[in-house]
Amino acid sequence: MIVALKPKTPEEKRDDLIQWFKEMGLEVHVSVGKFQTILGLVGDTTKIDMDLIDSLDIVDSVKQITESFKCCNRKFHPDDTIVRVGDVKIGGGNFCMIAGPCSVENEDQIVTIAKAVKEAGADVLRGGAFKPRTSPYDFQGLKGEGIELLKIARAETGLPIVSEIMSVADLPLFEDVDILQVGARNMQNFDLLKELGSTNKPVLLKRGLANSLKELLMSAEYIMASGNEQVILCERGIRTFSDYTRNTLDLSAVPMLHELSHLPVIVDPSHATGLARLVPPMAMAATAGLADGLIIEVHNDPPHALCDGAQSLRPEEYAKLSKKILAIRAIVSE
Repeated sequence: MIVALKPKTPEEKRDDLIQWFKEMGLEVHVSVGKFQTILGLVGDTTKIDMDLIDSLDIVDSVKQITESFKCCNRKFHPDDTIVRVGDVKIGGGNFCMIAGPCSVENEDQIVTIAKAVKEAGADVLRGGAFKPRTSPYDFQGLKGEGIELLKIARAETGLPIVSEIMSVADLPLFEDVDILQVGARNMQNFDLLKELGSTNKPVLLKRGLANSLKELLMSAEYIMASGNEQVILCERGIRTFSDYTRNTLDLSAVPMLHELSHLPVIVDPSHATGLARLVPPMAMAATAGLADGLIIEVHNDPPHALCDGAQSLRPEEYAKLSKKILAIRAIVSE
């Protein structure tokens, strides 16, 4: 249920109403916008007399929410959420460029790439330390050592780092990682999502291989309902009957998610297409489609990459693409 308060409602009256709702056993989410304050009520709202609430002099309107996702619902929080990572802002008109290799291989590789993508305009460095692979015989990542190498690259460049976490048991290793990524295969790992909800770190949540937008939002709800509101949604392509690309990039998900939710939405054209030559056009299309950012794989030697070299751009290719992205952003943000 949503209770919209009238503009210039005194804080004392607002707090009294919130306390009353809490005494009824409801959880209250407060969203203070430019012109109006929204109270989002979570719990058994059947005991609430909507007519009574609507008659209060400080209440503008009362509405029931039919969607099962509440915390991430734009009706709960009309203004865009801005996720902050140091000086970097994601969402609310702020565009974030995330770039780096699929997997961290050694110190020279990750530091070289980190310096190159920063020079090209990247805001955040990505790098996989734990790699979920379809085959148990493929490279699984350097794990803890990979995290340490990412931290070295951060010290060298000043770029915040994002890396994928696969298990609750690994959480202590990610204590000094700036953004925790939940990959497509773990989008519905609910124990992991709830645990990440108890942290104070931003979470980059990727859409699953065959999951609907509602299921993606419900996964975000697990994180937010546990107390962490710093969630970034990521469209990374879904599995269809396409036989020429790794996945099908669902760009319509970007405006639809913006309509449904207040959370930032970024796009991963690398995993969506699986082919480096398709990354630039899809990245530009995502930018034109009002995505809040891009996460792109960059490798200094793609043919010899230990993971996903075929979809990785070279640093010089990324630099060229970044200039085009900035030009498109200048147009769509007018």
